[in-house]
Amino acid sequence: DLEFTSSSGLAVHLHFRPHPAMAAQPAAKAQKTSSEDTPGGGADPGLPVVHLLDYGAGNVRSVRNAIRALGYAIHDVESESDIAAAAVLVFPGVGSFGSAVEVLEARGWVEPLRAYCRAGRPFFGVCLGMQLLFESSEETPGAEGLGVIPGSVTHFRTAAGAEAAEATHDGNLQLTVPHIGWNGVAFGSDKAGSYVLDGVDGSSKVYFVHSFRVLQTPANADWTLTTTSYGGSEYVSSVQKGNVVAAQFHPEKSGATGLRVLGNFLSKHLGPGAASLPAVPAGAPTPAGGASVTLLAKRVIAALDVRSNDAGDLVVTKGDQYDVREAADGDGDKGAVRNLGKPVTLAQRYFEEGADEIVFLNITSFRQGVLDDAPMLKVLEKASENIFVPLTVGGGIRDYTDAAGRTWSALEVAARYFRAGADKVSIGSDAVYAAEKFRESGQKTGETSIEQIFHVYGRQAVVVSIDPQRVYVEKPDDAAAAAAGYTVVKAPVPNADGKQYCWYQATVKGGREARDIDAVQLAQACEELGAGELMINCINADGQGSGFELGLIQAVMDAVTIPVIASSGAGAPEHFTTAFNATPVQAALAAGMFHRKEVTIAEVKGHMAAAGVPVRG
Repeated sequence: DLEFTSSSGLAVHLHFRPHPAMAAQPAAKAQKTSSEDTPGGGADPGLPVVHLLDYGAGNVRSVRNAIRALGYAIHDVESESDIAAAAVLVFPGVGSFGSAVEVLEARGWVEPLRAYCRAGRPFFGVCLGMQLLFESSEETPGAEGLGVIPGSVTHFRTAAGAEAAEATHDGNLQLTVPHIGWNGVAFGSDKAGSYVLDGVDGSSKVYFVHSFRVLQTPANADWTLTTTSYGGSEYVSSVQKGNVVAAQFHPEKSGATGLRVLGNFLSKHLGPGAASLPAVPAGAPTPAGGASVTLLAKRVIAALDVRSNDAGDLVVTKGDQYDVREAADGDGDKGAVRNLGKPVTLAQRYFEEGADEIVFLNITSFRQGVLDDAPMLKVLEKASENIFVPLTVGGGIRDYTDAAGRTWSALEVAARYFRAGADKVSIGSDAVYAAEKFRESGQKTGETSIEQIFHVYGRQAVVVSIDPQRVYVEKPDDAAAAAAGYTVVKAPVPNADGKQYCWYQATVKGGREARDIDAVQLAQACEELGAGELMINCINADGQGSGFELGLIQAVMDAVTIPVIASSGAGAPEHFTTAFNATPVQAALAAGMFHRKEVTIAEVKGHMAAAGVPVRG
């Protein structure tokens, strides 16, 4: 059980119960113990042991997998004495500052952690694990951090990004928050030789996902290991003083570069692990001393639509305007579900080919509960073992009642996904229902799936997938559309009647049911409720290979300040380059063209780089 108060004051109680579809043990405990861990939190003899502080929030499985991939065993911290006994302590903080502090206080770990770090003992904090080293955070006023490093954590200022974009006349500098994606790190002049960064140069990119950051000040300057640029300013992206190290980025999600950073730290204090440190791929040439300004790369995302076929096997499929079946035969029987491969195999291939992120969409989950779908959870667990880039999972994130009559909250469903290896969850139909209620009442209840997950895990953990369809109108100032507040844009192609304008109607249930809300209204409401990223699809463009729906993407980006992923319609490398050059969109996604090997991820990135679009190598 986990009980705490969220940053907004919401009382939260997470109780992990056994479920018929899972092993007969609590979900939280099932995920904290691996084949390498013995009962009681001990580790197999013979391997150097890392003490892992898992306080129960977010995707800690990926940190476990990264440590094991580097050849180390894990001992879970369960008491103050475990902290005192640790030769190396890794703290992968995920979620909100206040929630983490409250859990640490409830377990009596604040003072032992503070003493451990102040004594200069080997410590590696990740993301929130770095922020908690500071004195306080704007995310949760009144909550006290460990105070090991002087200063406070502050929120990114979106106005600063707008000023930077205006000053440089570069619309692609549009600052969206959270800061999500692959950015660089600039080495402090006196820290460039740090063992932590051995084998990493200024061209390397690492993965960030956060809304709050620490600005460099004279008081914390002696701690600053690297800085990163975003929105026209620089912030502290990693710290080190002696044996105490922490990173705002996620080494466990930063591919070979991240594993190298984490491995450098572990090998320094525990000796070499059972696996060799990974070599970091060479990037673009870097000026002597490293770059002082870093650049956020545009993300290329591979998506896998996953469902059971008629034989009950879990397969990756792809729709044509959301229809995933082959054409019916002459007898009128429905066609088979398109089978484009096995989920884990394809995901591994995309990681190795350089995908910046991988998305699993469980496209039939609206018919059942996620916790009834153990095979999908197993796919995620297996994929996360060897894939060290972000994983987003969507499908069925909602409150529901299972066959046994047990009611599960959306927060519990999301928690199960996170414990299985997801970094973010994608909400579809339930977000539409939540937005409709919010627009009607003008009030937040704290009970919607978006709000529940946002309050505990933070905005960066919540993606909303919007599935709209074109509704054509005669002219851009169509009276009916204007009266409803819909945003009308120039359609990419006219309809059969020659109409050249349209608005985008939101749908639910995999595009099967239209709703009286447009994509822009939906996006704005979801941002207000706590979404941190939007995946913008288009039913009309799905599977057509004619390019992304740029008018729709631009309309949404004009209306929100959170990152947007372009989805639906990609069929060639130039479609990605065009989307990034024509709009300030931060990421673009494709599925079928990658599954069928019509285009490779390397070809997409090569085309983007040749056109001057920043990419991760």
